[in-house]
Amino acid sequence: MPWSASSLRRHVESALAGRVVSPFRFREASAPVVVPTGINALDELTGGLPRGCLTEIYGLPCSGKISILQSALAVRTRAEEACALVDAQDSFDPVGAEKSGVELSRLLWVRCQGIDPALRSLDLLLHGGGFGLVALDLGDIPARLVRQVQLNVWFRMRRAVEDTSTVFLVLAQETNAKSCASLVLHVEKETIEWSLPKILGRAEHTPGCLMDGSTHSAEMVRSFLPRKKPLSIDRIKSCEPAGTTYFQLSSDKKAEKEELEAAVPSATEKPAERMKSPS
Repeated sequence: MPWSASSLRRHVESALAGRVVSPFRFREASAPVVVPTGINALDELTGGLPRGCLTEIYGLPCSGKISILQSALAVRTRAEEACALVDAQDSFDPVGAEKSGVELSRLLWVRCQGIDPALRSLDLLLHGGGFGLVALDLGDIPARLVRQVQLNVWFRMRRAVEDTSTVFLVLAQETNAKSCASLVLHVEKETIEWSLPKILGRAEHTPGCLMDGSTHSAEMVRSFLPRKKPLSIDRIKSCEPAGTTYFQLSSDKKAEKEELEAAVPSATEKPAERMKSPS
């Protein structure tokens, strides 16, 4: 006996009852709520990290992924939100994260040894809920192993955070979530600054030099928001993509030095000028 449209609709609604609310009702897509990353250049480019969505940040080692993660964790934990980090290779540095402003008392650190236990732990956390930010760090997992994760796994994880206030971050060497991600950033390392001693007016590279800071680029590959900066068709004047920004990372020693120089008046400042300045 052929099914009528009304009976087929009732059958589908009863089969999906409890899992999908009103499967035949059109839902207007609304822009998700965003939270800042803590890096002004990234916030201006992306608008922030979306809640209830999957955000993917990928790049080679030392490209700046962990620094972005630590900055986002610092912002969320200072806002008194509980956060979770699923560390697939047990490579997270809690001492460095605490120096970056992360409140470790509000961070759940899940230490794993491989991609399979990391995905199982992530599935439990996402379905359990209650976290302001959940991050999956696959940056130290070989890219060939991450490629073996089926696309339906990323869809299921994205579905788990939909209509929630959770920011879901995935860090990897290559993009894997594809269309499941609402925001995709590709980060790269551009330049490095070293604390080189200067001898006779030129810098000498010695075994004892330290890294003072670095400059990184972030390209917005995919975004849930309309592009803010229009693409220019004049390639001679505009050689860089409109969806690319640059941000700098400084060492603790360099940051302390800059704060000290800003707080202490310059030695070349004249006493008369100091007297004129308000006390």
